[in-house]
Amino acid sequence: MNEDKKTNDFEKKHSNLGKKISLSIIAILVVLGTCIFIVGHQYVKESLKPLNPKSNDLIQVQIPLGASDKKIGSILQDSKIVKSGLVFDYFVNSHNYADLKAGYYELSPSMSLQTIADRLTKGGSDQPLQGIYGRMLVREGDTISQIAKTVQQRSRFSSDDFLKLISDKSYLKELKAKYPQLLNSAFKSKNKKYVLEGYLYPATYNSQNNVSLKQLVNQMIAKTNQEVSPYYKEIKKQNLTVDEAITLASFIEVNHVGKIDRQKMAGVLYNRLNSNLPLDVKSAIKYANGKSSVQVLTKKDYNSTSAYNLYQYTGMGPGPISNPTIKSLVAVLHPRDMVKSYFAYSVNTSNKKVKYYNTDVSTNLLFDNDSVMR
Repeated sequence: MNEDKKTNDFEKKHSNLGKKISLSIIAILVVLGTCIFIVGHQYVKESLKPLNPKSNDLIQVQIPLGASDKKIGSILQDSKIVKSGLVFDYFVNSHNYADLKAGYYELSPSMSLQTIADRLTKGGSDQPLQGIYGRMLVREGDTISQIAKTVQQRSRFSSDDFLKLISDKSYLKELKAKYPQLLNSAFKSKNKKYVLEGYLYPATYNSQNNVSLKQLVNQMIAKTNQEVSPYYKEIKKQNLTVDEAITLASFIEVNHVGKIDRQKMAGVLYNRLNSNLPLDVKSAIKYANGKSSVQVLTKKDYNSTSAYNLYQYTGMGPGPISNPTIKSLVAVLHPRDMVKSYFAYSVNTSNKKVKYYNTDVSTNLLFDNDSVMR
């Protein structure tokens, strides 16, 4: 009897010990799993952002024919264009990018995954792109100051050479005579930082050694005229000048959002203009003060007397603050949801999601990270 009792006590004690050990293991696994999930989530979140938003580097990559999305992600990671090839693979699949094309590309660590995926769907060159000289990329939303740096990196000319040329009155007069419909209104605005800001279209240009600086800039102006000319009548019908249309497009371009959001943003800008409210475009203040898109504005910036300070002054300001794509110009000509009376928007810079507000809330959010007007 005593033997049986001892046996039962022993088995019970070991059973309880086993349960405690099992529960401890389960608890450890739960904690470990939670930590892995948190770390993994944070890693994915960070990997969705540009690898280096401040980079001006252009890196040549070759995407082989028949490469899988996973292989392309690996190439981009190895080339230091994206942080994670796996996350890039997840992004293109979750956003239904079904046909990434082979070819040679010039990509930058400052590009978003969406921009990179968009480039890859358009197709690359079937020949290797030339070395440091030969091809020069003007990126969507680049300013003239940024283009000047690219000119120095990708041609035989210095940034000072470029800035001197586009400020040369005789050269500007030549361009105005050649492209009157495109440039006449640009010359009428006062207090512009650069007359040609907004007119150097985002594209890849020939910058080989036999190309003069004038020829290089002429390519950009000609491309802008080619893209904008089909919309001259529509711009006039909207009671806008070409410069005003491109100015509004430049405010939208800096956000790098999709078609619908571009149109909604245009609606917000029109609602503010029609109500005689300052546009409150933060990027215009950054442009005036030479700040990058990731730099935070200070109270001093908001109090600036620059004509580009669209918190202080109503209207569109002196002119464009970047060189926009035709997508943003079309959005200006086809605004969306104006009847919903949106008067402000905020852009989440991580995922590009946009919030819209029915009231003028921007003055209450001057120093928030989630910008009301970028």
